[in-house]
Amino acid sequence: MSIVIINTGCANLSSLKYAIQRLGYNVIITSNHKNILNAKKVFLPGVGTAFSAMKMLNQFKLKDVLYKYQQPVLGICLGMQLLCSFSSENNGIKMLDIIHAPVNILKSNKFPLPHNGWNNVSVCDENPLFIGIKNNSKFYFLHSYALYENDYMIAKTFYNVYFSAAVRKENFFGVQFHPEKSGLVGLQLLKNFLEI
Repeated sequence: MSIVIINTGCANLSSLKYAIQRLGYNVIITSNHKNILNAKKVFLPGVGTAFSAMKMLNQFKLKDVLYKYQQPVLGICLGMQLLCSFSSENNGIKMLDIIHAPVNILKSNKFPLPHNGWNNVSVCDENPLFIGIKNNSKFYFLHSYALYENDYMIAKTFYNVYFSAAVRKENFFGVQFHPEKSGLVGLQLLKNFLEI
């Protein structure tokens, strides 16, 4: 069994692949159904628009594959948002609806968009993703849309308002930040996920 990064066609996958390899794991980037379903862990990354990412997931018929998959999945940045029910981007986009909550533009007021840079992550409840990571550690963010506080939230961040920095539902995890670009704490989070 291998570690799989799903090729959504809209993410810089090399930095995530390198981070996983640094932790001593073999990893492949693929959209092949069999490889995904046989994987030990799956990463769902994404950068850019929900429209483009959902178009790619539909084109490669990956929605049903994700619904069938029973092992842990980690959505990263846009990948976390794809797990949600709906995005207000582009006049509204239906997404995977695993996390039953909508994604909306950040209410930034005088805060610039996108939310770009390091910010504190406050863990709301004990969970395996944040083992060995000090509460309020800084992670790297780059996004304009967010999932606000909800029943699936396991960590939150403040940027004019609180939003979900991490979520979990059953075997599906999501982080709004980029662990692969977040230094040692990011590597620890990836390690924690890979050891679940």
